[in-house]
Amino acid sequence: MATANPARSPEPAGVPGNTSADTAGGIVMLAAAAVALVWANSPFAASYESTLALTFGPAAMGLSKSLGLWISDGLMAIFFLYVGLEIKREIVGGQLSSRSSVALPAIAALGGMIVPAIFFLAFNRDDALAARGWAIASATDIAFSLAVLRLVGNRVPASLRIFLTAVAILDDIGAIAVIAFFYTDSLALGTLAMALLPLAGLIALNRLRVDRLFPYLVLGIALWVYMLKSGIHPTLSGVIVALTIPVSTARGRMLESLEHSLKPWVIFLILPLFALANAGVSLSNLGFRALLEPVALGIVLGLVFGKTLGVVLGILFARMLKLARPPEGANWLQVLGVAYLCGVGFTMSLLIAVLAYEAQAPQLFELAKFGVLVGSALGAIAGVSVLLIAPRSTPSPTRVVL
Repeated sequence: MATANPARSPEPAGVPGNTSADTAGGIVMLAAAAVALVWANSPFAASYESTLALTFGPAAMGLSKSLGLWISDGLMAIFFLYVGLEIKREIVGGQLSSRSSVALPAIAALGGMIVPAIFFLAFNRDDALAARGWAIASATDIAFSLAVLRLVGNRVPASLRIFLTAVAILDDIGAIAVIAFFYTDSLALGTLAMALLPLAGLIALNRLRVDRLFPYLVLGIALWVYMLKSGIHPTLSGVIVALTIPVSTARGRMLESLEHSLKPWVIFLILPLFALANAGVSLSNLGFRALLEPVALGIVLGLVFGKTLGVVLGILFARMLKLARPPEGANWLQVLGVAYLCGVGFTMSLLIAVLAYEAQAPQLFELAKFGVLVGSALGAIAGVSVLLIAPRSTPSPTRVVL
């Protein structure tokens, strides 16, 4: 996979999301979310809940789980494996491989995580249970945001496409850290210690430059089981496995080959299934009034305004301190439009909502899902609208419009 180089290519081939497959995947995921909404509000709504509640798996191993949990805990581990591979590739030789290239999106991503959390807590700080969802509005959905960006065609300079991709990747890193540190309620230390065995095996495979995928996957499954039983969210095992996959071996570029193989399964099956399982919000007891509930309101305002404000402030802060140059050839309206697109949370936001509320507060979970759907939709609409009215700018190697 080619490394993105904005100075040489107006449409970097290596930027995830800049292909028709990603756009199609975003459409499929949106369609799955729409199906879930219609199904959950149809006369067959009971079958939606009963389908997700179907239980299967080896009970003797303590792995008898509902279909919904297999999707959230199992299939999403594969999604995190894919994300981890993407992150490692970008760090080793892509957009995140140098301090100068990572400074601007890193500061913007940090602002885009902190400010939405402040928005959310402003409405929910007095309710300890509701406050568990503080990170929901801090996430950016890389697949959806980049798919929406493609709707405006070549009106956006390549530098902003690269910027949005980098922000979304760094946002995923932040979300992974948040899940690991803030959404692990209790730990079974003995089981967690057992997880060190497959982890050590994965590290050994990496050091020995083993170029067969099978042993990595076997140890990865063992790591997933131990993490699940230890109390740590098992999707993080996908990231750990990804980080141990060698970038290249004597047989070829192993990491990119695996990433390429996983991509169609992730964007056309795993993410749509996750959307189908989690976007089914019953609207019978929800409506405009539900958006005024603190949890839903905090999420909507956090995604639409908090995320946008945080990203823009991050860019201004980086520019003021001369830590990084703004995106080449972009004007402020274009930057604002892309900042709005950072508020398309969806996948990661829904996953954090599952962890924050599903088991402890089902009613808050429904409000959170509603807020994520509305906030992400409004962020996408606002972003596209601003980008369509923004004047086009002509990128120049020596000129920045900002």
